[in-house]
Amino acid sequence: MPAEESGETPLRRRPTQRRSARRVERMLDACADLLDEVGYDALSTTRIAERAGVAIGSIYQFFPDKRAIAQAVTRRHVEEFVSRIGRRFISEEYGGWWDAVDAIIDEYVEMHRTVPGFRSMHFGDVVDLNLLDAVSDNHAVIAGRLRGLLLQEYGFTDSEDLDLAVLIAVEAGDAVLKLAFRRDPNGAPEIVSEAKRLIRGYLSRQLVGASA
Repeated sequence: MPAEESGETPLRRRPTQRRSARRVERMLDACADLLDEVGYDALSTTRIAERAGVAIGSIYQFFPDKRAIAQAVTRRHVEEFVSRIGRRFISEEYGGWWDAVDAIIDEYVEMHRTVPGFRSMHFGDVVDLNLLDAVSDNHAVIAGRLRGLLLQEYGFTDSEDLDLAVLIAVEAGDAVLKLAFRRDPNGAPEIVSEAKRLIRGYLSRQLVGASA
């Protein structure tokens, strides 16, 4: 079960006041910036506290260690990714699911370019394959969220075959897009285009007859 549904949280306790919530957001922002600057291995709760302008005790009020803070940043990335895609699905008209897939890839690329911490953590696989959920690996969690969007928007028939197809598309797309950013800090456009072709071609073969 995805962590969002299971109710599990990396927080020791949830902030109940607006001031505490803002302080936690500053911690997450500081963690995201430091991930891009020094990487996960050099990250520490002391550095996060200094960057966020809070006492180290404030960190431990809410998080047991740096892994929990990185986990919270990753979950924030997931929610932002899904929200961005959802807004595009509402505001833009697509000729079919293939255009929606292109939009999903475009959002991944844009977040990689602009969202602090995302290029270092992606969806948590850099740190721990089970950072988002204790049972499902990180890509399975992302695939589940994207599958839900496709089911809602394009009326595919829910099935194990659809689950597997979306999971493989996520795994393959993530690997090729990482290559694009290794070649070019902004994402080599020719490789991004190939990622779109690869995923659309694969899903076209797998989703034949899956529409309701």
